[in-house]
Amino acid sequence: MTPTLRNMMDSNFLEYASYVIKERAIPHIDDGLKPVQRRILHTLNEMDDGKYHKVANVVGRSMQYHPHGDASIFSALVVLANREYFIEKQGNFGNIFTGDDASAARYIECRLSPLAKEVLFNKDLTEFVPSYDGRNEEPVTLPAKIPVLLLQGADGIAVGLATTILPHNFVEVLNAQIAYLKGESFALYPDFQTGGSIDVSQYQDGNGKVKVRAKIESRDDKHIVISDIPYGTNTEKLIASIEGAARKNRIKIAGIQDYTSDKVEIELALPRGIYADTVIEALYAFTDCEMSHSCNLILIKDDKPVQMTVSEVLTHNTDKLIADLTREYQIELERLYDKLHYKTLEQIFIENRIYKNIEEKTTYELVVQAVYEGLEPFSERIIRPVIDDDIERLLQIRIKRISRYDINKNRQEIQEVLDRIEAVKALLGDMVGTTINYIEALLKKYSAGRERRTEILEFEAINRSEVALASLKLGYDPETGYLGTDVKSETPIACSQFDKILIFKNDYYKVIPVPTKLFVGKDLLHFEKIDKNTVFNCMYRDQTHGIGYMKRFRVEKFIMEKEYEYTIENAKVLVLCPDPAPRVKVYFPRAARQKVNDEVVDFSTLLVKGASSKGNRVASKPIQRFRILSGSDSSQS
Repeated sequence: MTPTLRNMMDSNFLEYASYVIKERAIPHIDDGLKPVQRRILHTLNEMDDGKYHKVANVVGRSMQYHPHGDASIFSALVVLANREYFIEKQGNFGNIFTGDDASAARYIECRLSPLAKEVLFNKDLTEFVPSYDGRNEEPVTLPAKIPVLLLQGADGIAVGLATTILPHNFVEVLNAQIAYLKGESFALYPDFQTGGSIDVSQYQDGNGKVKVRAKIESRDDKHIVISDIPYGTNTEKLIASIEGAARKNRIKIAGIQDYTSDKVEIELALPRGIYADTVIEALYAFTDCEMSHSCNLILIKDDKPVQMTVSEVLTHNTDKLIADLTREYQIELERLYDKLHYKTLEQIFIENRIYKNIEEKTTYELVVQAVYEGLEPFSERIIRPVIDDDIERLLQIRIKRISRYDINKNRQEIQEVLDRIEAVKALLGDMVGTTINYIEALLKKYSAGRERRTEILEFEAINRSEVALASLKLGYDPETGYLGTDVKSETPIACSQFDKILIFKNDYYKVIPVPTKLFVGKDLLHFEKIDKNTVFNCMYRDQTHGIGYMKRFRVEKFIMEKEYEYTIENAKVLVLCPDPAPRVKVYFPRAARQKVNDEVVDFSTLLVKGASSKGNRVASKPIQRFRILSGSDSSQS
């Protein structure tokens, strides 16, 4: 690749990556919106007349700002409307519980919500830039007065990074802002429209992970009802995951009925012999009734992607709210002074009949000069120096208005302006208190129906192997040497696919997953599901000298599929069985003048040691044969 081509590709790729990050996928910290969402809301504000608008019309109007086609606009509008904050909807906008799609854009309608009108728009505080084709102007960000990013959440995948921001509760977010302004501590945790419960122990202020669960209750021993679903799924996907678990024998159900409409209601019927309390944990373990979400709070700040925490976003938005309210009141104060200035000039001009001075003037310059001279004696009453624009406004007053001029009404209006000036100055004098009052007013007006829906709990960890149904039968055929669930055996053991199997051969043991059909040899001594608390009793003979050793041990630590020695070299295992500890009678070779030809040994007298220990010597004589007096599952030679 030539240097010129490489430089061109590097430059173009960087431009593309920057464009995708800033202009498509990642929300901005100031208004919490992606560009397509901002353009939709800006369009709705331009179209707003209090009535509902066809979504198709809104999408069409938004295309003058958004260069990526109508499909992305329509889908973004539906998602925005279903958040139920800024867009009021009329018609079928889909179902967040079932996953049903919205009707076509020509059939449904929407408009801005009262909350959106109150907190999102102010032209005096909005910076505009030309749209993509230069024919219109669009906002860089909206002057949002609430932390939209935390309320709505966001998901986005860009070049080299992705963002996952979970939604939070409206009331809790605004109360956290008040706590911050008062210097108090606060903590915020996600809240979902779909309800359910959430474990926030690893949330890490927006950059960890959470577990979410469905709300499951037993109607009776044979019926289970799911009334809330986890965030990130819908009833269709949830039912599919339950059916999949049932096909794999992880849970047992007799039937599923979905009665979901505006509320979730999925009923599970259980078969004979299966009861509700045993199935609920399995639903959490093997289906989408429990899901995990990793959070990554990436946003645009100062034209760059930045990773922040929930607390940092809230404090930034709250500080910005103080600045925006301050600027709004400053602008209002400036306009009040302008209004007071003009009303004072108008009062002086009419009450003192300055307009009479211009009747005989022959040129416009002389007229203006006459008004300046007429106002000069009253300069102490005038708010600021008089300019030509002020004179022009006075000269545009019609005779009809002068003749009907109400002195008392004008003085009352001036007093009202003065009163408002004092009120605004008082508000500016305590902006922290003013901001707290503003947030409390929002809470009083819009908090109804926005109570927390997701219950905060600490989930107990579910061991999947414990709740899995032992639906598999593991057998061993000594004639073929195969072990597995497809192997027929007279004494199979029940297990699940999550169990681990411990197998013993003469010279080693190892732990393996449940096999379908695995050749382990015809000399398998013992196999069972691994249990770290099980104590094994072992007696083996040193084949070189005939001396026997005995020991008790547990298999507590292991690596899957790794072979571990538990006897010495050139040894033969005589007894191997789990507790209860057996009593074994051992026989010694007969010899001249030998008085003791046998001995009874009791395994229960031994201490439990490690599997690699040599063990205790049974006797100083070689072992010829043995006989178990009590115990089970032994091997003899």
